[in-house]
Amino acid sequence: MTDALAALYPAHLATLRTRTETALARSGHDHLLVPAGVAHYQFLDDRPYPFAVNPHFKAWLPVTNAPGSWLVYTPGRKPKLVFLQPHDYWHVVPQAPAGYWVEHFDVAIIRRPEEARAHFPADAARCAILGEANAAVDGYAPNNPQAVLDHLHYHRAYKTPYELEMMRRASAVGARAHRAAERAFRAGESEYGIHMAYLHAAAQTDNELPYANIIGLNAHGAVLHYTDFERTLPAQALSFLIDAGGSFCGYASDITRTHAAAQAGEFQALIDAVDAAQRGFCARVRAGQDYAALHLHAHHVLAGVLREHGFIRASAESAVASGVSAAFFPHGLGHGIGLQVHEVAGFQKSETGGAIPKPEGHPYLRLTRTLAPGMVVTIEPGIYFIPMLLDELKAKPAGRDVEWAKVDAFRKYGGIRIEDDVVCTDGEPENLTRDAFAAA
Repeated sequence: MTDALAALYPAHLATLRTRTETALARSGHDHLLVPAGVAHYQFLDDRPYPFAVNPHFKAWLPVTNAPGSWLVYTPGRKPKLVFLQPHDYWHVVPQAPAGYWVEHFDVAIIRRPEEARAHFPADAARCAILGEANAAVDGYAPNNPQAVLDHLHYHRAYKTPYELEMMRRASAVGARAHRAAERAFRAGESEYGIHMAYLHAAAQTDNELPYANIIGLNAHGAVLHYTDFERTLPAQALSFLIDAGGSFCGYASDITRTHAAAQAGEFQALIDAVDAAQRGFCARVRAGQDYAALHLHAHHVLAGVLREHGFIRASAESAVASGVSAAFFPHGLGHGIGLQVHEVAGFQKSETGGAIPKPEGHPYLRLTRTLAPGMVVTIEPGIYFIPMLLDELKAKPAGRDVEWAKVDAFRKYGGIRIEDDVVCTDGEPENLTRDAFAAA
């Protein structure tokens, strides 16, 4: 497995160097400095929050837990890793860098954060420094030049073959843990028990996962970001929604599945309809596809599902135009994914900036770009029974198009979301999630 990454890594590094050189030339800088980041401490306490590495740092090398370290790159030279390995008996000290990627860097070991300064270019004004303000060292403070960020963020949407392999492995972690979570649900575990089964199968802690697990039984599935983990079981577990991913060397997977209990056959039929629709949307992840248009297409298809299953009387077109579909599907179809769960530059018009607006009436869409080979996006349609949104809809004229008795009968199930991570290629899309489940 490591051999495959070793073979793919040099081309990945060459791509990063090329992107960086163009970005530096546009911004008028000569060097790139990227701090890994430092710990943030809780107010009035000496306890740090979980460390989250700078995504610009982990783009270059698979190191995610080296606070105080720096990447230094000058075009034409070998990139340098300034690696903080402190003398410390209070905490575990990071091990010295090792692995397939090390030979591609000059590595300097430092013992104190301020020692990084000796490895920086002489003139701070000539450096583009990407990171948070608290990472500053002796006059070398992050300046985050917009021209550099625009170029790097825009192109980060296009994954290298090395990155795609990283994401396949992150998907394998998530799929394996999802299987364990479903087994725990079928065995009658609480939300907390399901969560613990997920962590065990993923072999990752809460802090190592790419985001906080969403694990909701019954009506909790109607809370889009439900993370409370009830310790006690409901009187009857009818439905289970899980949105949870896995990490691999800083890359994320983002997977959602909804399951019905054996006695909830009517809900299973709706799950099957959303799953079929979702597969159709995944098949449209093709070069040249406007993602915002795909989101609108999803609304029309899901409105058709609502009509077919007796929740609304209006046509799909009317339900979308009136906002009825948005009450049942209130979030975006998906987003970019990679080094971050919600990858940057989802709205960016070009490598020099600008923005592509969201469709009117769809404020929560996170991606409006046109798809191209190398992009990885999530496809996560849903149908929910959210009390607040349903009450608002009922008070509007469009609410007359809803079969409220049918809707009310489904509130106990919460909702449905099906989510896959999909690669846009030169031909057929690659579904990282479905492939990982098949392999699991």
